[in-house]
Amino acid sequence: MNSTFTKILRFILALALLVFGSNKLFSYIPIFDMPPAAANFMDSLEATGYVLYVVAVLEIVIGLLLLFNKWVPFALLLLAPISFNIFLFHVFLDVSDIWVAIVVVVINIILIYKYWKSYRPLFQY
Repeated sequence: MNSTFTKILRFILALALLVFGSNKLFSYIPIFDMPPAAANFMDSLEATGYVLYVVAVLEIVIGLLLLFNKWVPFALLLLAPISFNIFLFHVFLDVSDIWVAIVVVVINIILIYKYWKSYRPLFQY
């Protein structure tokens, strides 16, 4: 579980979550032109007044948990639906930047596999 490979993947994923999560709060990375459907979707999430902030805080908290190696299996489980939705957003609305979503999903899957012993009790009855 704590091999060098796992540590590197955990660090990369934590860094990505911290950068993109904090960018949702502080907007320091410029957003380039998105297709109209993607822009409309992001505008509707922003119009709710809370969704993007909740996702941003979750991404930052998960990133910190991964970075400091605390509750990693729990953090990966929390990240699974978020990373899957990031991937689906790029598949259906903005294919041009899908590589980041693929990297996040693949790292999340690999790390869940590496920590699979922690999830075994969930599947026993």
